[in-house]
Amino acid sequence: MRLKLKVVSTLVLVTIFIAACGAGTEQPAADDVDSLMTAAVGTMVSSIFETQTAMVTPATDTPVFTMTLQPTPTPYPTTTPQPLPSPTFIFYTATLSLSTPGTPTVTGTLPTPTVNSSALAYGCNNLAFIRDVNIPPGTVLNRKEEFTKTWKVQNTGTCNWMYQYRLVLLSGEGQNASVDNLGRQVAVWDWAEVSIQMTAPNHGGTYTSYWRMADGDGHMFGATLALSFVVAEDPTP
Repeated sequence: MRLKLKVVSTLVLVTIFIAACGAGTEQPAADDVDSLMTAAVGTMVSSIFETQTAMVTPATDTPVFTMTLQPTPTPYPTTTPQPLPSPTFIFYTATLSLSTPGTPTVTGTLPTPTVNSSALAYGCNNLAFIRDVNIPPGTVLNRKEEFTKTWKVQNTGTCNWMYQYRLVLLSGEGQNASVDNLGRQVAVWDWAEVSIQMTAPNHGGTYTSYWRMADGDGHMFGATLALSFVVAEDPTP
């Protein structure tokens, strides 16, 4: 670009010089000088524009990047893990019997069934067994031995026991027993002793009978009273 400017400047100077030299001999017409100056200036301007045009780098289309939205990932469903059940261990221990090795025996207190006392009542009358006064189960008696069996009982009804109340045979071997009436009143929640008279059989063995209290009309009520004894066998000669 500097070279072209120098060339243009040189042309302008030459033109001016020629115009000056020709001033002494023959002055050119003003129109010719103006035309020459106009041409020189046009050439210089053209050179400048051509230089600038050559220096400008043609613009190229730059591709515009476009953003493509990616699909939003769908989260997988998550489940909360449930706690595992804790196993329950049941431990069982067996106590070995010293008399019979290898045989387990039950230890501890066995449950005792509870009798619904109200189911034994008849009307307002009821009876609870307290204990055997004499001749507990398994007592050994002699043949034809006379004895009196006595139980201790309690009036658990809602009315008093009357004079004509007595024990009656429910089942078993007690047909030869003699039973008297109560002979007195027993108030509610009072205790009393009731008895039967009996003679042991003439044959050896175990004899059992069951008895219950009854009112004046023969209606039985209350707990069952048991009598069990053993008649001795003949001695071995």
